[in-house]
Amino acid sequence: MGRRVVVRRLLRGETGPTGGPAFTDLLGTCLSWRDGACVVQPETGAAVTIPIADIVSGKPVPPRPSVRQRVTVRDAELHTAALEGIETTPLGEWQLRYEPAPSGRVRNRFNSCLGVGDPGMPVADAAHAVRSFYSARGRSPRIQVELGSANEEALRALGWQPVPGRDSHFLLASLSRARRSLEPADGSPSLEVDGPRVRAVLDGVAEGRAVLDGVAEGRAGLDGDWLGIHDLQVAPEHRRRGRARAVLAALLEWGAERGALTVWLHVETGNEPALALYERLGFTRHHTCRYYSTNPLSTSQS
Repeated sequence: MGRRVVVRRLLRGETGPTGGPAFTDLLGTCLSWRDGACVVQPETGAAVTIPIADIVSGKPVPPRPSVRQRVTVRDAELHTAALEGIETTPLGEWQLRYEPAPSGRVRNRFNSCLGVGDPGMPVADAAHAVRSFYSARGRSPRIQVELGSANEEALRALGWQPVPGRDSHFLLASLSRARRSLEPADGSPSLEVDGPRVRAVLDGVAEGRAVLDGVAEGRAGLDGDWLGIHDLQVAPEHRRRGRARAVLAALLEWGAERGALTVWLHVETGNEPALALYERLGFTRHHTCRYYSTNPLSTSQS
């Protein structure tokens, strides 16, 4: 029991549109099948008890995707703008993203056009506008697209090329489930809060006789009830010791205290250890994105 089903049943005493018996379909979760009756719980309302003799047909159906998975790619990716307070400019449904004062390296996510949806003009004209926008700001022109989308095909036809090694999965999860699944870790990161954004730094973990500095850090941004995690990193000599878990736990707790329900992040497709970690925490893949550029081998962005 507990399986999602659709059941067609007879409506006794009612006449169908052709003059014969009337039937109706019920979609829900089968709670029980015994004592001559089937009990189905629809998504809303009370459970329905159906005599088995009145069931004409029935079949299992796949579970309905979670509310989070039903969010469009564009709506999911638009949460990026909350991470570092980047400047955004609309280009139809596309979005030009620019980070005037990068903190460290210039990151693709904050300095590229979100090329999802309809730019409101031919893709060739939109691509030219993107190139002009970023060239005027000293950035490599880059467009982020959903892997396998029509926009990707159009950019390829225009001669734009994928940026090597930058394909990434957009993962999301229930924040409460991720917190429950996260194993305890030593260390209490300090938090630097800037409005809807936070930086967690683990820089004073006692280990033996030494106190380690610059062990691990990570950042997060809150947009509505969505918490985005980014730049989670651990010094090479301190990896595989639970440092990332300690930072992640601090970021999730900070988000939960502010009403976040969903947590999301990007992970490069080749980062198998990170993907395995997030899968254990209940993250699932929403979509995969790829960056395109007229100069894909440029080292000015990462």
